[in-house]
Amino acid sequence: MLQHVWERASQARYITSLVIATDDERIRDAAEDFSARVIMTRADHLSGTDRAAEAASASNADLIVNIQGDEPTIDPAAIDCAILGLIENQDAPMATLKVCIRRAEDVHDSNIVKVVTDLRGQAIYFSRHPVPFLRERGESAAFFKHIGLYVYRRDFLLGYADLPVGPLERAERLEQLRALENGYKIQVIETDYDSFGVDTPEDLQRVSEIFEKSMVSET
Repeated sequence: MLQHVWERASQARYITSLVIATDDERIRDAAEDFSARVIMTRADHLSGTDRAAEAASASNADLIVNIQGDEPTIDPAAIDCAILGLIENQDAPMATLKVCIRRAEDVHDSNIVKVVTDLRGQAIYFSRHPVPFLRERGESAAFFKHIGLYVYRRDFLLGYADLPVGPLERAERLEQLRALENGYKIQVIETDYDSFGVDTPEDLQRVSEIFEKSMVSET
């Protein structure tokens, strides 16, 4: 699975260097088997962003992309979309992605994080609860799923771990709320890509079937 993420991320046009950051020697060994570059980080990080910040401290890159290692179907074009979104919005220190939710049941799934943005595409709030709330029966609104891929400006990322954790982040268990609670903007770019993280054996079976179908269609 990790190799699939690596190979697909390598196809992004605007990524110039790729590294796997981990504190697990088993992940390091697996990554080195397919010749990936690995950075071993501390084991006490509270979030993936904190781990990315440690890895970024060894780099001079202006922009840092944080890609989850459990999304083997990641779309290289979605990565490029997030990178360009931050480049084009100089007043935001970080960017991420959203996709329109098509299934009604996903709106009420607390494992699917929703995001609402202002008219400029900057995040107003992220929540596990359905947002916006439809006050009147019969009203409709678009609901957007947050895609957990982030692009940071280097200086902002390096200082992220020092930002105080606020009550909203503690309540929702969403690390991106730390930026909003401390007054920083997050540019959110809409994409057609819908992320699929592998968190359970059932997820692994599903993604294995996706790759099997893909291999059959290519032959």
